[in-house]
Amino acid sequence: MKYLTALLLVLLPLSAVVLAQNAASPPEKARFLVQVTTGQDNPTKAALAFLVARTALEEGHPVDVFLGGDAVLLLKDDVLSSVTGLGTGKLAEHYKVIVDKGGRFYLSANSSKARALTEADIRGKPAEFATATVFVKLASAADKVLIY
Repeated sequence: MKYLTALLLVLLPLSAVVLAQNAASPPEKARFLVQVTTGQDNPTKAALAFLVARTALEEGHPVDVFLGGDAVLLLKDDVLSSVTGLGTGKLAEHYKVIVDKGGRFYLSANSSKARALTEADIRGKPAEFATATVFVKLASAADKVLIY
């Protein structure tokens, strides 16, 4: 019993030091992939996806955004400027922060082609057309995948 008491007296202060160090260290940064398939027909959900990507970037996490289906049209200038979600903010404001913080957009090449989205629509934006293979690579490299 004396041995157990002595061991506890030695280990308790050490465990307090370890716990204090863990509490003081900054949280680890996770790589996020935000997949969006919701378009302007659901502005609240579309803006929410951009808001979440923006928030992760503002907290220092690296973020990639993959747009598929109707979501590819969200990067058209007229759509960007007109979409506002109910309680989730303006798409254009979230987009600007995502760009300013180094976020990158990948647009499904097949979805873009089917919706007549062209290089001209994404010129000057941190965006590129991508295949499903690229999506799989991004997803496998991500720590967190969020789908909207």
